[in-house]
Amino acid sequence: MSEIYTIGIDLAKSVFQLCAFDRAGKKLINRSLRRNQVIKFLSNIEPCLVGMEACGSSHYWAREIEKLGHEVKLMPPQYVKPYVKTNKNDSADAEAICEAVRRPTMRFVSVKSEEQQALLLLHREREGVIRDRTALINRIRASLQEFGVSVPAGRFQLRKWFREGFGSVEEQLPKLLVNHIKSMQKRLTDLEQYVDDLDMQIDVVSQTSDECQKVMEIPGVGRLTSSALVASIGDAKAFSSGRQLATWLGLVPSQHSSGGKSLLLGISKRGDTYLRRMFIHGARAVIRHMKEGKPFYEWVTSLLKRMHKNKVIVALANKLVRIAWAVLVKEKSFSA
Repeated sequence: MSEIYTIGIDLAKSVFQLCAFDRAGKKLINRSLRRNQVIKFLSNIEPCLVGMEACGSSHYWAREIEKLGHEVKLMPPQYVKPYVKTNKNDSADAEAICEAVRRPTMRFVSVKSEEQQALLLLHREREGVIRDRTALINRIRASLQEFGVSVPAGRFQLRKWFREGFGSVEEQLPKLLVNHIKSMQKRLTDLEQYVDDLDMQIDVVSQTSDECQKVMEIPGVGRLTSSALVASIGDAKAFSSGRQLATWLGLVPSQHSSGGKSLLLGISKRGDTYLRRMFIHGARAVIRHMKEGKPFYEWVTSLLKRMHKNKVIVALANKLVRIAWAVLVKEKSFSA
């Protein structure tokens, strides 16, 4: 066991696959372990490099394995796939992970703390509830439309219609439908209250975090964006530059070049969709309220003269990400 230099673990719910190489890259072990056997096995060997794919439960296992003195590195699954030499199975996947983690050019994912993971779960839950709320609003409007009742789009307009317009058409609708609409209205109220509760919990974290407070000073970056960014990237110093962080969020042009000819396409849209969308919404808000003398006014105005507004929004979102990286790495407040 003392010869083991690198270990690759293919995570699962119950049965994990573990592959071990020595320093020269020779395969020593490739076996399956039950969930309760993993920590016991790793605690009986000398500290080594342990690689895993960044997936569900990977951050938990990374924290637990690091407590044993091992160095743990998480990798995006798409970067591990090219190292699979044969048909996909647990044994081949574990061997590919063990080989990929040794590559000097491999890109890794920062291991998140429990607090960061908990905050991200709040954001994911909020996103899911917002999606459910939108679907419920659409079902209410569609149900009423089937009976010739047209309700204005938007949750605020629907709320106003329930206060002012529902009573005037209630007598014209079947009793069964009225009861059903009232039931959906109650569910909608509960969802909106749940969203408010999640916002309150996220606000508490944003107000107590110095990093969030510094990032929130950037125009277009609010409490949701700042807390999601700080929780998602972990240590900003893991990115060598602001451009690398923008690339990680998919806010840079994708490239298709060959034979010395360089072709830049639309943005790559890789990485965290939720975080990228929030930065784009923030950039859109900055442009909407742009006035002379405010940050980015001259730069944005010059761009709007020669390119489409949507391109300017993405360019500004890219700039906001780079500024946020600089604020986090240099630990300084934003200055226009």
